[in-house]
Amino acid sequence: MDKQVFALYFGNRGFFPESLIETAREEMIKAVLTSGHDYIIPDIELTKYGAVESREDGKKYAKWLKGEEGNYSGVIICLPNFGDENGAIAALEECGVPILIQAYPDEIGKMDFEHRRDAYCGKFSIEDVFGQYNLKFTVLEPHVVHPASEAFAGNLQEFSAICRVVNGMKKFTVGAIGARTTKFKTVRFDEITLQKYGITVETFDLSEFIFRVQNKSTEELAVQSKINKLINYTNFEFVPEEKINTIAKAGVVLDEYIKENDLDALTIRCWTEMQSILGIAPCVLLSELNDRKFVASCEIDLCSAINMYSMQLASEEPTACLDWNNNYGDDPNKVILFHCGPVAQKLMKAKGTVTDHKMFAKENPNSGWGSNEGDIRSFPMTYSNCKTEDGKLTFYVDEGKFTEDNIEKEFFGCGGVALIDDLQRKLIKLGRNGYRHHTAIGVGHMTKVLEEAFVNYLGYDLMNLKG
Repeated sequence: MDKQVFALYFGNRGFFPESLIETAREEMIKAVLTSGHDYIIPDIELTKYGAVESREDGKKYAKWLKGEEGNYSGVIICLPNFGDENGAIAALEECGVPILIQAYPDEIGKMDFEHRRDAYCGKFSIEDVFGQYNLKFTVLEPHVVHPASEAFAGNLQEFSAICRVVNGMKKFTVGAIGARTTKFKTVRFDEITLQKYGITVETFDLSEFIFRVQNKSTEELAVQSKINKLINYTNFEFVPEEKINTIAKAGVVLDEYIKENDLDALTIRCWTEMQSILGIAPCVLLSELNDRKFVASCEIDLCSAINMYSMQLASEEPTACLDWNNNYGDDPNKVILFHCGPVAQKLMKAKGTVTDHKMFAKENPNSGWGSNEGDIRSFPMTYSNCKTEDGKLTFYVDEGKFTEDNIEKEFFGCGGVALIDDLQRKLIKLGRNGYRHHTAIGVGHMTKVLEEAFVNYLGYDLMNLKG
């Protein structure tokens, strides 16, 4: 798990008992540490009881937070009682990261003046003022929750995922190796639109990639290391030695592009030049990159790479770009999602087998070694994609699951059977709204996290696939 560091903030109204603040500090720190994350907190002497209860206190907190810039990924506002909204906006207006507002519940039998919190109401006041200042924040169910509860432990995991997505996608770089695959106008994208959202696209000519592969020596230490890594990663027993060597060289060059250009993800033109010139398919290399959680998509589908990156940040699991490929018998809510072999081993039932890509071997045997065939395992999944159109970046996000259903052994590539409620209507909506024949998939149900990050913090548009 990628440990997040949360800046802790405690709100107060001056006429509430200070013991509520002292206990809340202890309970919130314990909750954060128990969740596997870390925290920073100002010295208790910075303000009265270490809480913010005025605009001046808020300014002190803001100054402290500014000094910690870069050391925290989110802020947790803890409201042991009503809290002061003016102090909160003064403290956090410039914090620049996601904010979670947590409020304590009152307890039956403790509603006297010394124990009554009124945080239920105070939470609304802070939300209201933040809205007036256009300061984005996160609130989760339930409205009030104790830090020691299981419900808040779940809130923390959701919030940490939101922080990973928001902070990871504010500014990142995707490499595009090669031009758009000529026949696939479906993977077009607008670089200028993406840059507006902080997504930089670095483009590289495929001829340079091929030239660098051709000029690699099999004896290079990096190539030998890559050969060993690959043959231990999946089943290469049927692959001719010269093809293993070429695939390994291509893998080393991909690693060089990533390092040289500080890439966060990549997409590559995977056919037909690689097959006709190098005699390989890069599928297994993309599989291995995705398995070590470096996002890599095929067919220059850069929009799918963006979605893969978002879901990997949210779930901390590998993701994949797959085709909406086949019906599964007569079940209207099942679909075979497939690709030639870029799926991470961690998403597969067992080790794959590297083959001569059947689409190319049909006319030119030995030209497509590198497709990693196998079956996608069963898991709850999120599927999502995006498009650039009229200067906007628009996503859809929905959930389903990969089932235990088997696909006959003659099925080429790497596929799995997905179950998605109301699939037929959703397919019509995707088609009518110009979404591609690919979808990106991730492990687990992440709709709440992604929608919160995309719409509330990152400013993306979202098409409601369920409506």
